[in-house]
Amino acid sequence: MNLRLFPIALLLGLTACSNAAPTDAPLAGAKIGGPFQLTDQDGKPFGDGALAGKYRIMYFGYTYCPDVCPTTAQTIGAAMRKLDKSDPALSAKVVPVFVTVDPERDTPAVLKQFVSAFYPRFVGLTGSPAAIAKVETEFGVFASKGKTTPNGGYLMEHSNAAYLMDGAGKPLALLPTDQGADATADEIKRWVRARPQ
Repeated sequence: MNLRLFPIALLLGLTACSNAAPTDAPLAGAKIGGPFQLTDQDGKPFGDGALAGKYRIMYFGYTYCPDVCPTTAQTIGAAMRKLDKSDPALSAKVVPVFVTVDPERDTPAVLKQFVSAFYPRFVGLTGSPAAIAKVETEFGVFASKGKTTPNGGYLMEHSNAAYLMDGAGKPLALLPTDQGADATADEIKRWVRARPQ
């Protein structure tokens, strides 16, 4: 196991073994999240204050990812579209956010093309390497640049987790994006209904 991922893995392991009441969110009380100031896909400043009072899905990845990131973003978008149809009032309370771990290549214009392909209300965020590194630390996200190929390309190694956060930016649960859109939508409904803002 990568040692940088150990604290999150330990946290998740402890959460799974707890005797918490069903109404307690799995990640309640975890030190995940924090204030940030980044740039959105329109090139405008975007901070956590813009999400005040809104549930948010925080997902970290990069647009040049060959498989995992677009698959997860597609699942999140599909889950949100399901909620748009089944419970539009609930869906309106949730903002999906994609934060790049590759600010070197993921400019606002690149992010805009990426997030708009998956869901119209997806917010794409980038920033300086220092600003992105700070947010990664706040959210317990591991990211590392892989070897550069002869043509100058590279892959990013990174953790793959989509956090559901409440309207105050506190963590509620990890979304089961690996189980598909239905399971992801069900998990969003479970916690958004249980904790109205």
